[in-house]
Amino acid sequence: MSAIIPIEVSARHVHLSQRDQDVLFGPGYAMKILKPLSQTGQWAAEEKVVVKGPKGEIECRVLGPCRKQTQIELAQSDAVRIGIKAPVRLSGDLKGSGACSVGGPKGSVNLPEGAIVALRHLHISDDEAAKIGVKSGDVIAVNVAGDRGMTVKRIHVRVDPSFRMNIHLDTDEGNAAGLGMQGGSGELA
Repeated sequence: MSAIIPIEVSARHVHLSQRDQDVLFGPGYAMKILKPLSQTGQWAAEEKVVVKGPKGEIECRVLGPCRKQTQIELAQSDAVRIGIKAPVRLSGDLKGSGACSVGGPKGSVNLPEGAIVALRHLHISDDEAAKIGVKSGDVIAVNVAGDRGMTVKRIHVRVDPSFRMNIHLDTDEGNAAGLGMQGGSGELA
């Protein structure tokens, strides 16, 4: 079945655990919401942190709400720039992922793992998935039109009733497809 799917370009960011947020910003600190994100209940904070690797550092926006474990999501070019060996993984798959340190206004934390390059994925609700004929765990491809049009393969499908249909590519992938930070759309291949 053919379907047009919105594509978002996801810039580098950090999901903090409550424990690490308390160290970085002080106990009881409440993040200031900059804007809601496309996925229900998710938001970008005004606050940023500094992620440090052996070759340098990079500023990353904090996304909320807090998670069980701190997760750093970088583009491959970001990881290379600061010297982090960040494997390509689905969000939440952090065992054995890249080590780094994170600095905030009140302190810093050393993470033995937590840095990844996010595997491209499709967020989609149960109803939307049924309409286009995909299920959780499927791997799909989409054709992206435009001057730098391409077929983007190995997009992992993640289904949840709270999800809104959106493919997430990192900045390296979005730039390669000529999407820029505004994103775009692709047709199911």
